[in-house]
Amino acid sequence: MVSSEIIRQVGTLTLQRPEKRNALNPEMVSDLIHHLHVLEKNDDVRVIRIKSAGNTFCSGADLQYLQAMQSFTMEENLEDSKQLKSLFYGLYCSQKITIAQIEGHAVAGGAGLSACCDFVFASPSSYFSFSEVRIGFVPAMVMVFLQNKVGKSKTRDLLLSGRKITAKEALDLQWLNDVFPEETMEAEVLKFADNMIKQTSPQAISQTKDMLNRLDHLSTIDFLEEASKRNAMARSTEDCKKGIDAFLNKKPLQWNG
Repeated sequence: MVSSEIIRQVGTLTLQRPEKRNALNPEMVSDLIHHLHVLEKNDDVRVIRIKSAGNTFCSGADLQYLQAMQSFTMEENLEDSKQLKSLFYGLYCSQKITIAQIEGHAVAGGAGLSACCDFVFASPSSYFSFSEVRIGFVPAMVMVFLQNKVGKSKTRDLLLSGRKITAKEALDLQWLNDVFPEETMEAEVLKFADNMIKQTSPQAISQTKDMLNRLDHLSTIDFLEEASKRNAMARSTEDCKKGIDAFLNKKPLQWNG
């Protein structure tokens, strides 16, 4: 249900249920968690990209599975929800650079997947929707990640209305980083990933992402105390020594390889 490949330090996870519009079911969620964990542990991977086969990025929860859930016990539903939480949180907290490449529609949990990524690119014809409230469901899992992307007011708008928004509107909301034509999407996203790999330190990216994830959980003074320690530790890393030496001596520097 999910394929994985590594090319030039970019690990790509591709949703492979085009006949079901790449709808999320337990098997696909489990596959994503597994492959994400493998890429996360691979030191040769600098960027994790999520894309899809077919003309829909992800249509959210599988309809047949939604019907089956009606007969689940509370414990079974809770266990299922925890799996989805593990996927979203694992993607959000990844120490690698994460990219969502959206070609086609991203709905409900599919839109949530993109909101968990550091960078999001979409094609002009893509649309995004958190349609849960329109079928009597609650978009509980996605709201914290969406709010981090677009802010409180727009999160309320999108989650309470369940309305569709275009790639252009998502770009204006700063949910997306850019919109690329379908015919150049693959090349543009890989070019972006390649530039990130060449221009940024893997140690610094890992530490910066970890600190960003702590911002909302610590008071200002506690965060600054932690930041002081991280700042001091960073100065002695090999990446920092290499970067400062290149800067001071005006030497070219690329981080990949």
